Formats: sequence, C-alpha cells, structure tokens
Amino acid sequence: MFFLKIGAVLFGSGYVLVAYLDGELVEKLGWLTKSELLDAIAIGQFTPGPVLSTATFIGYQINGISGALAATAGIFLPSFLFVLLLNPIVPKLRRSPLAKGFLDAVNIAAVGIMIAVTFRLGHDILIDWRAWLIAILSILVTFFIKKTSAVYIVIGGAILGYLLLQL
Repeated sequence: MFFLKIGAVLFGSGYVLVAYLDGELVEKLGWLTKSELLDAIAIGQFTPGPVLSTATFIGYQINGISGALAATAGIFLPSFLFVLLLNPIVPKLRRSPLAKGFLDAVNIAAVGIMIAVTFRLGHDILIDWRAWLIAILSILVTFFIKKTSAVYIVIGGAILGYLLLQL
C-alpha cells in the first residue's frame, strides 16, 4: 500500500521518490537504514527507470518476492492509470497559462526536494574521509566526463569503497 500511495503522488523525476522513501521508510517506519536506502538506489541505477526500480529492491528487502512484486505494482500502476485518464486533456492544460504556471512551480518544488534530500543523506553518510573521497570523485566524473553512465559511477564507487576499506 505504501508504494501505491507513493506512485500516486510522485511527480517529476524519479529522484523525488528518494525524499518520500527517506521520510517514510527510514525516518518514520524504520524499515530501512539510510545506508540500506542508498544501497537500494545504487542497485536501481543498473535498471531502466532507476529510482522507480529501487522500489522493487526495497520491497524485496522488506518482504521477499511478494514484497518485490507488490512494491513494483504499487509504484507503477498509478502512472499507467494517470496516463490513460489524463492523455486526452494534457494538450488543453499545456495551452492554459494558469496550468502551465502551476506545473512550473511543481517542477521547481520537486528540484528543491531533491536538493534537500541530497544534503540530508550526504550529512548522514559522509562520515569519514573514504566516503568524502568517493563522493568527490563521483561528482567530478559526473560533471566533467561527458556521457558517463551512472552504472560506471556506481561500479567505480563500489570498487573504490572496497579497496579503501582494505587500508
């Protein structure tokens, strides 16, 4: 039921989902730790629709195969229904200055949520020099090496993390 609710209210990038997952599953319910949430997001980077696929991984962690199936159905079903219902009226909404302004404001709010969650999760996980090194290198690769796949960044971070733990 949790993922059905999230799937119904999720707007914008799938990364907005991270805020909801952190607030509900980590802070409120205590079903995951912040570290487990970040692991789930990293695992999701290997799949199409990376953050939404994270729901499948989290569902599996919480309740095995049935949890994974329920989480996947819950997170994706509302999107399919909304597209089916809203497709005929979206062109009319796009022509409305009021609706356009509202959607722009919602997009800005979504970006704000993503920034806030990034800082909060960063504060909780950047606890030693190894984590800082991996984070800084990941940021540099992301912004200065064009068209680097998130998969390579996740794999590189995992390898570097493993090697640094051996020190």
